Amino acid sequence: MKRLAAVLVLLEVFWAQTSALNTFVLREPGSNYVTGTMTIHNEEHVVDVHVRSGVYSSDTIFDYSRGYIATRLFSRNACFIMKIKKEYIPELREIGRLAFEKQTMKDVYSPNNVWTLFQTGSSVLGHLKDWILYGKHIEKLCSGLPLYQLTATEPQENTDGCASAGIPSILGLNICEQLIATGS
Repeated sequence: MKRLAAVLVLLEVFWAQTSALNTFVLREPGSNYVTGTMTIHNEEHVVDVHVRSGVYSSDTIFDYSRGYIATRLFSRNACFIMKIKKEYIPELREIGRLAFEKQTMKDVYSPNNVWTLFQTGSSVLGHLKDWILYGKHIEKLCSGLPLYQLTATEPQENTDGCASAGIPSILGLNICEQLIATGS
């Protein structure tokens, strides 16, 4: 019986990776509360994540073909963009495997967290050249909002100015405001 279950899981993982479109329901760890959905568009190499959690709601696009992640934090009415770096962000296949395992086995938890910083006051509004670089998926998510560039950093001690986004229980994006030291 265990062998049959293992074979079925492997077949499903391989099928999920070759299927054009996969949607996963993401539940809060330890409960049946739906925190979001994640759709993988394999042909376009795009992952679309919607998290609904009150003031902590966000939408995130992982555009692997363009090499960028964009997160729209509803509480800040802004978009945050970061270049995909392999040392921080799992590959598309890995995200799909983790989502499948999370949905079917329910007890899989990935401790992957990416800590990032942005500088207040350094936003821009997207122009044609930005949308050519970031692509149509990110333009659709972020058009009309202030854009902030994110840089990866070490975990922060003070998380008061941080917001969470990403893929619940699979890949957390911690977006923190970079504090500027004043010499007064």
